[in-house]
Amino acid sequence: MTHGKDPLMTEPKTDTLHVPGAVLHYDVRSAGSSTRPVLLMIGSPMGAAGFVTLAGHFADRTVVTYDPRGSGRSQRTDGALDTTPDEHADDLHRLISAVDAGPVDIFATSGGAVNALALVARHPEQVRTLVAHEPPAFAELPDSGPVLAACTDIHETYLRSGFGPAMAKFIAISSLQGPIPADYADQPAPDPAAFGLPADDDGSRNDPLVGQNMPSCPAY
Repeated sequence: MTHGKDPLMTEPKTDTLHVPGAVLHYDVRSAGSSTRPVLLMIGSPMGAAGFVTLAGHFADRTVVTYDPRGSGRSQRTDGALDTTPDEHADDLHRLISAVDAGPVDIFATSGGAVNALALVARHPEQVRTLVAHEPPAFAELPDSGPVLAACTDIHETYLRSGFGPAMAKFIAISSLQGPIPADYADQPAPDPAAFGLPADDDGSRNDPLVGQNMPSCPAY
């Protein structure tokens, strides 16, 4: 063993996959002759860079990470400004097929967990085990109405005022404890400066969190 890693485990190899509306970038850390199922680690909008340390703890198997469409290196090619869990699920279906892995084990977190659940619903034969960590499937919550209204407000704030004001609202609601009050979306907006965020609007509208994924992921 060297530095705690299996000598058969290779450095990540990056490849691309052309899918409808995007070019996906993914990384494969091969475990040589290991016969254990491939482990796919996914988030959304977090990409492959967020799994570098975690992937290093699984030297006994091949690990695949990727940047979801619209995030990191995987830019959309169709100009669309929103992305649905079903689109992400189709991307994951194509990615698993491209690496020719057979049924995979998946660790999925945040929006990636929602996308992985959509994948299992559409292509259960491709998944052996799914660990869905904290999926923001807010439609399933008892306070779904106020939560989804707040998510809609965050997205509309982004379209109207840009990243800083929208992200300030996202951080504020993410920090809230307990059920969301029915009038939460009507409360005064937080100051972006309180979170170190810019108040000025740079004009962009392609942020993968408050822009592309916010409209549909929470309501899936």
